[in-house]
Amino acid sequence: MRRLVAGAVNFDRIRAEFDLPGVYPAQAVAEAVAAVDSAAAGRRDATDLAFVTIDPPGSMDLDQALLVTRTSDGFRLHYAIADVAAVVAPGGALDAETRRRGQTVYLPDGSVPLHPLELSEGSASLLPDTTRPAALWTIDVDSDGNAVSWTVERALVRSVRRFTYAEVQQSVDDAAVHPSLEPLPDLGRLRVARALDRGAIELKLPEQEVVADGDGWRVEQAPRTDVDDWNAEMSLMTGMCAAAMMIDARVGLLRTLPPPAERDVDSLRRAANALGIDWPAGTGPGALLATLDPAEPATLAMMTEATRLLRGADYVAFDGQTPEQPNHSGIGGPYAHVTAPLRRLVDRFATEICLSIASDTAVPTWVTDAMPTLPDDMRRSDSVANKVDRACVDLTESTVLAPRVGETFDAAVLRGKEGKKSAQVFVTDPPVVADCSGEPAEGTRVRVRLDTADAGARTVRFSPA
Repeated sequence: MRRLVAGAVNFDRIRAEFDLPGVYPAQAVAEAVAAVDSAAAGRRDATDLAFVTIDPPGSMDLDQALLVTRTSDGFRLHYAIADVAAVVAPGGALDAETRRRGQTVYLPDGSVPLHPLELSEGSASLLPDTTRPAALWTIDVDSDGNAVSWTVERALVRSVRRFTYAEVQQSVDDAAVHPSLEPLPDLGRLRVARALDRGAIELKLPEQEVVADGDGWRVEQAPRTDVDDWNAEMSLMTGMCAAAMMIDARVGLLRTLPPPAERDVDSLRRAANALGIDWPAGTGPGALLATLDPAEPATLAMMTEATRLLRGADYVAFDGQTPEQPNHSGIGGPYAHVTAPLRRLVDRFATEICLSIASDTAVPTWVTDAMPTLPDDMRRSDSVANKVDRACVDLTESTVLAPRVGETFDAAVLRGKEGKKSAQVFVTDPPVVADCSGEPAEGTRVRVRLDTADAGARTVRFSPA
């Protein structure tokens, strides 16, 4: 893990720039504090299932808890999702405020939550040793990793342990995995393999995160672990099962991504050729990328180029007729967001649709009435969240690098910038992605000089040394 340490950084300017909401409205907080489980009478008691959670360190808004078991012919995934729809009254102040916010926006010095913390980190969170209302998915998977049957129901669940990703990875490395997760490595590997069969595209680019470091902040680049991938596959499988239910019932909210344009695939092939990467005939982009060493500069360049294949993600609501293009090409099939309702608005509505389908009841009117505008709500909030995240990293990078203007660094060239004599480079230590003047060759290692680090403009720029 590499890190870049900064002193005082004021993220309030980013809150102001993007007009992020401040204090949660009092009436909405009051509703959250007074919330009761509106579906309590019809819940299954599933507190005998030993659920666990896997989240980043310090997380309190725990949407998901899981239990993986082996069966005679494969696996069973029990996946509990916080039942937010049962504690947010339609048409109230809390409902209106969540519609305005769209999703939780995370900044290094605190989040701008979708729900009041009294709910998202309290009464609705799947915290350990507490009984909580949940939407409980039960998914049976065959020995090849294919989901063969699934359902969802309202239940009461109880988590017995909260883990971090690092803790679970260490337990896997030590061959001492918690019983509730013992089959996860085998199921996770199978699901990764099935994703490649579907043509899914996984981009493993450098991930930057600003985290607290004493009185200051640091930018970290932490490698993605196997447990990250396996846990993500459980969520993706659930979302694919949800989408299948919606398409069969002809009502739902899908997360979509069109197939990549042929010109973009051709461009990626040319990049592979220029970088000296062999692309065997009949191999899809996702399968090729999965074979590359993520530590190599040529791989980083290919992954950066491949981002063009994943443009155009959207949300689609439908009722009565399925969309012409229901698929998410990055996942390799239809997919719906249903596993993060404490942090993302659309999941509350999509989960309610699935619960209605599974119980053979009509989708509530509060869901169908909201469906036409939910895609716009999510597009807007996605855009803001992505811009805020990038702005926080840029501000921290430019602040900490300001005293180092004129120094030289090792870098990997990710991509040339179209129509400009510049390129995007990844400085490996400290972990910074920024522009570099000149025309260095993609996929090569170069030595670069820091020319600009302007915290006011949040810009960092290099030139060939």
